[in-house]
Amino acid sequence: MEGVVDAPMREMLTRIGGIDHCVTEFVRVSDRVLPAKVFRRICPELFNDCKTSSGTPVVLQLLGGDPQVVAGNARKAAAIGAHAIDLNFGCPAKTVNKSKGGAILLNEPELVHKIVWWVRQSVPRHIPVTAKMRLGFHDKSLALENAAAIADAGANGVTVHGRTKEEGYRAPAHWEWIARIREHIAIPVTANGEVWSWQDYQRCREVSGCDDVMIGRGLVAAPDLGLRIKALQRGDDPEHLSWPEMVLLMLQFLELVERHLAPKYVHGRIKQWLKMMSREYPQAGSLLQEIRTLKLAPEVRHYLTCYSADLNNTSQTV
Repeated sequence: MEGVVDAPMREMLTRIGGIDHCVTEFVRVSDRVLPAKVFRRICPELFNDCKTSSGTPVVLQLLGGDPQVVAGNARKAAAIGAHAIDLNFGCPAKTVNKSKGGAILLNEPELVHKIVWWVRQSVPRHIPVTAKMRLGFHDKSLALENAAAIADAGANGVTVHGRTKEEGYRAPAHWEWIARIREHIAIPVTANGEVWSWQDYQRCREVSGCDDVMIGRGLVAAPDLGLRIKALQRGDDPEHLSWPEMVLLMLQFLELVERHLAPKYVHGRIKQWLKMMSREYPQAGSLLQEIRTLKLAPEVRHYLTCYSADLNNTSQTV
C-alpha cells in the first residue's frame, strides 16, 4: 500500500496494538542495486533491529522484474539488517505494471519462479523469503500456476490477495480461490482482501482455510481492529477506540509524519487517513471537510488541538 502504510502509519498502528508483524511499502528496483539509504528511508525500522518502537517485526518488501537485480537488492537489504524479504507480485498500479513490476508479472509464471529462486539463493537461509500475489492480471487462469511457481522456487510462504489486477479493490474478494491455492501448494498461505471487521476476519478464515490473515485498508480505517480481533479470539469483550481518542492519536500521527516527510506532504497524510477512517468513524468525514483548505502542518495541528479540546469539554459537560 504505497503512500499509505508508510513508516509513520506502521509506527502508529503498532502502538495501538494487535498486529503480529508489518510489511513495508515496496522498494522499487529496476536496473541496479540501490544504496543503503534508500532501504533505510522506506524502512527506518532497519535502525531498530527491523522493529517498530513497540517491538513489532517489520518485513522489507521488494518490487521488480529482473531476477538478478531483485536478488542483488535482496542481498544488500539482508546485509544492512533486513530480517525477512517479501516480493511484490500484486501491485495493480498502472505505472508500476508498465515498468514490469507488481501484478503484470503474474502473466509469466516462469519469470515469477526465477525472481523468487534468485532471491532465495541470494540471501542467507535463516532469512525468510515470502511473496505477495493477486489471483492474476486479467483473469484467474494462472493463479494456481503462479502460486506453485512461488512455492517451488523455495519461498517460505505466500500472501494471496483474493482479486485479480483487473478487479482492483472491488468487492468481493474471492477467498474461495485462496482456499484452492492453499490446497495446491505445501507452503503457508496467508489470506488477504476485504477484511473490515471481526465478522469478515472469521469468514475469511473459514472460507480460505488459512490460519493467518493480512489486513491492509481495513486496519487503516479501523486502527483498533487488530486489538479487537485479539480480544475476541481470547473470548474477551473488545473495547472500541472512541472518536476523542482517535483525534488524540491523529495528533501523535501528525508528529510522526512531520519527522518523516517534507512539510508540503504532511497535511495530505492527515487528510488521507481521515478519508479512510470515515468508513468506521462518521465524524472523520466531517472533520476532513473542516480542514480541507489547510495546507500547513502548524495550521492542522492547531485545528486538531482545538477540536480535541472541544470534544473533551463536551464529553465532560454531558
